[in-house]
Amino acid sequence: MAGSEKSLKKVRMAIQSLLGDRSRTMKINNPPSSPFIKGGTTPPFIKGRLRRERSAERLGGIFCNSKGISVLFLVIAMLLMVTIGYVFSYLIPMKQKTVKFPIYSTQAFFVAQSGVEFAIRFAADQGWRGATDSGILDLDRLDNIQRDLGSNGRFTINYDSSTDGTLTSTGEITNSSERRIISLTRFTRFLRLIFDPPAPSWTLGTRRAEFEFRNVRRTDVTLTGFAASWQSAVAETITRIDLDGDQKYAGNYSSDPDLSPPVSFNDGGNSETVAPNRVITVVVRWSGNTNATNIIIKFFDDTGEGYTFNLDPEVNGLP
Repeated sequence: MAGSEKSLKKVRMAIQSLLGDRSRTMKINNPPSSPFIKGGTTPPFIKGRLRRERSAERLGGIFCNSKGISVLFLVIAMLLMVTIGYVFSYLIPMKQKTVKFPIYSTQAFFVAQSGVEFAIRFAADQGWRGATDSGILDLDRLDNIQRDLGSNGRFTINYDSSTDGTLTSTGEITNSSERRIISLTRFTRFLRLIFDPPAPSWTLGTRRAEFEFRNVRRTDVTLTGFAASWQSAVAETITRIDLDGDQKYAGNYSSDPDLSPPVSFNDGGNSETVAPNRVITVVVRWSGNTNATNIIIKFFDDTGEGYTFNLDPEVNGLP
């Protein structure tokens, strides 16, 4: 009985040994199919595969870790802020450069407007004499007048009397190519009364001054008084003023540097109506020879508006 058990045990061990060798042979010669490669075999275990697997494990660990996600988003946010800051640091100086152009344009416009206002005031106060006593007395004196405003720029005025009186004022800004132009048509309505040729002159020694003016407005101007100033070494007075041959003033008027208040006409109807484009000859008589210089005659209309005529802009006496 003991011998049979020993024999049975030996047979069992032989069968197990045989089955074990067969199993090992099957694993080597006929491995199972890989779940990752269809119809293929499991790839060999190499270092590159190990690195990828470890990297995937680390990345998965970051996303699974709340602290890791926070750090990642913080880095992304900082990169975005740096990018936005760079863009703004580039755009802001460009904006500052481009904003100068509309500023210069606006400044040039107001400089040109100053030129128009200068021309209106100039037309009202200067009397439209020529550059010298023998100069041509016409509307073209405004042509090509330029005034420098220092660091603010300058304006240039041009006047075309061949049309209905078109005034052009060009404004320019210092250290800039920006220019603005303002055109004013029918400028003659601002000119009012102007000198008309010939130039003012003395007659009857130096006791009578004679000149002519013209109404370039499109409306009537009614003159009702005057004021005058002059420089003379003798104390002579104005005794008479004639407008177009009619006496309008008689008396004794002394020089008034302020040209105010006006003295009313006291003869010939106490007024003179000047129609549009009408030329009036003015004769001013003094009580004696004056040898006067810097002679200014200012007429006033029925609204109180004054019309200044500088008979001697060179302050050297009349011819």
